[in-house]
Amino acid sequence: MTSFVVAYPTTAGASFDADYYLATHMPLVHEHFGPLGMTGARVLFPDQPDAPFAAVTTLEFADEAAFAAATSAPGAATVFGDVPNFTSITPVTMRAKSA
Repeated sequence: MTSFVVAYPTTAGASFDADYYLATHMPLVHEHFGPLGMTGARVLFPDQPDAPFAAVTTLEFADEAAFAAATSAPGAATVFGDVPNFTSITPVTMRAKSA
């Protein structure tokens, strides 16, 4: 299994619309990445005011090939292009493999 971790660092003056993220962006992620091998997603919102991240999301893919297919498909531009609609934060990303 391959994971794609997307973290939104807390930055002074930055905005992050959690309602939009959950109601619009994540369904968009599922719509475009689900058919290409995304097997699940988890969104975490810190419950402390001084947290280093506004949100952290983990997208799970069946394998590296599924991740590559999803992130290089035409729908990926729609998913990535939606980011400015809910945040002014530049996300930090990384791939990880489950142990």
